[in-house]
Amino acid sequence: MANVFTALKRVIFGRPLPSDRLEHERLNKKTALAVLSSDAISSVAYATEQTLFALAPLGALALSYVVPISAVIVGLLALVALSYRQTVFAYPGGGGSYTVATDNLGVPAGLVAAAALLTDYVLTVAVSISSGIAAMTSAYPALVPHTVALCAGAILLLMLVNLRGVRESGIAFSVPTYVFIALMLALIAAGIVKVWVSGTTTPVAPAPSAALAGFPLTFLLFRAFAEGCVAMTGTEAVSNGVGAFRQPSARNAAVTLGWMAAILATFFLGTSVLAKHLAITPRATETVLSQLGRAVFGRGALYYVLQYATFAILVLAANTAFADFPRLASLLARDSYMPRQFAARGDRLAFSNGIIALAVVAVLLVWAFAGDTSALIPLYAIGVFVCFTLSQAGMVVHWFRARSPGWQWKAALNGVGALATAIVSVIQVVTKFVHGAWIVVLLIPLIIWMLVRVRNHYTRYDRENAFTGHAPLMFMHHIVLVPVSGVTKATAGALVYATTISPDVRAIHVNVDPDASARLERRWAEWDIGVHLVVLPSPYRSVLRPLVNYVAGLESRREADLITVVVPEVVPHRWWQHLLHNKSALFIRTAFLLKANVVVTTVPYLVGRATRIRDMMHRDELLELEVKVDT
Repeated sequence: MANVFTALKRVIFGRPLPSDRLEHERLNKKTALAVLSSDAISSVAYATEQTLFALAPLGALALSYVVPISAVIVGLLALVALSYRQTVFAYPGGGGSYTVATDNLGVPAGLVAAAALLTDYVLTVAVSISSGIAAMTSAYPALVPHTVALCAGAILLLMLVNLRGVRESGIAFSVPTYVFIALMLALIAAGIVKVWVSGTTTPVAPAPSAALAGFPLTFLLFRAFAEGCVAMTGTEAVSNGVGAFRQPSARNAAVTLGWMAAILATFFLGTSVLAKHLAITPRATETVLSQLGRAVFGRGALYYVLQYATFAILVLAANTAFADFPRLASLLARDSYMPRQFAARGDRLAFSNGIIALAVVAVLLVWAFAGDTSALIPLYAIGVFVCFTLSQAGMVVHWFRARSPGWQWKAALNGVGALATAIVSVIQVVTKFVHGAWIVVLLIPLIIWMLVRVRNHYTRYDRENAFTGHAPLMFMHHIVLVPVSGVTKATAGALVYATTISPDVRAIHVNVDPDASARLERRWAEWDIGVHLVVLPSPYRSVLRPLVNYVAGLESRREADLITVVVPEVVPHRWWQHLLHNKSALFIRTAFLLKANVVVTTVPYLVGRATRIRDMMHRDELLELEVKVDT
């Protein structure tokens, strides 16, 4: 069974990679653009749409505001990108918000950044996947009832690809990303040509105008701005993942960050301009990008290729989170704020535990919100801007401490960036609070509390488990108990082992069947190996309770300082044969798991396979073994 499992694992995940292959698994700029920038670039599929949704109460007037709002967001994007470019060079080992905030603003600020990032990485997966599936259901409405199942399948597929390793996932994601970039350039160019040159495009009819319904215009504009800021999610990914780049990693990361910002700004502003001039309004059954593709390309092959490419990059955009969530989790685990298993790399040099955890939580989130992008978006981007603010504020402190050449203008740039993103954070919370942002506002403190609890546990554990080696090792009275149900080769093997670790060995039999117990006592007397057989009554037919009570009695009477329970365990030759045998060893281990000074160990008897003990003896002589011990 183990061989079959190993072979299947190799087929799915590939062969294990040695640690010295880690450098070869790093990314070049082109591959990194696909791996770390797909989240930011793909946000054009829903950023303009969410802006228009927020402006819906204005009716046809919404189209006159979408471009100015998008332009402001693009300006903010440029400011944040320039700020993070400085972070890349200041932290060539990876300058995520957690690292920068912790180093410069202290641990509390770092934990706020970590909690916000963890929240937003999960939302990145959920929003990107649900939006990608929405692109497919726009082209194929019959798929709508299967939205949640399709989302879950896409997340699990993405998890498997990432478990194969960084380099292979990067190669797999490069093609869809660059196909989407090419199609978006074609869409924007063709749309501009048709609108301003030939004028052949037939505008999609706008929805009927709606009254403002008591909404102040200023509030609506701020809400639209806050929704449109989802276009900036993923901007930090390059700064956080500098360590994934090939050398010179800082320079390569800075170039990739510039490419990403330029592509995102072009696509977002271009999409908003086309939406305005083609009179596109958001619909529940069709995305804005789908409407743009239909208006510019018609219902031909290019339209469907655009939809497939949009679906692909939105699904793959979640890879930004799959790349950065495990890396952040490993940093937190290294600092003892998360389970230390998250710091370990798997067979393929990926942080496997973080990848699996992210996939599970994202599937649960998609299921909870029924795969509805519009329901998930209000929760999105709040954590991102909190991280932007903490990171840039931390960089201001960094420049004041370092005072390297040009530190004044660098500190000023990061300071302006911190102020701008702080204002946006407030706008995000205020305008989205009743639409779901309150969940994130409560969730971030909850995550911080959990991180602190984990840290406190490890602190206590390390303190209690520390041993200086100065205390003398005392000799102990050691009793070994061997649960037996009959005179068998498995029992004999366990008794042989038991006599090697203590002279005080006792066989324990629980009487749940008087006739079987009587036969065992007769056979034991005939065997006469010098090991005392203790028969424990069990009026309620429990096997575990009498054994536990017997051990408790030994402890209360102080008969032993240490008690070892040696359990004979039959290991069948075939995997299905395990179902035909009880799992007494497992139950006994569980029963004594929390008992101090009690050790449980098993001695396997491999049915149908040679063992050292069996090689030393003839076929039937094992049952005749006389183990002479002083009881």
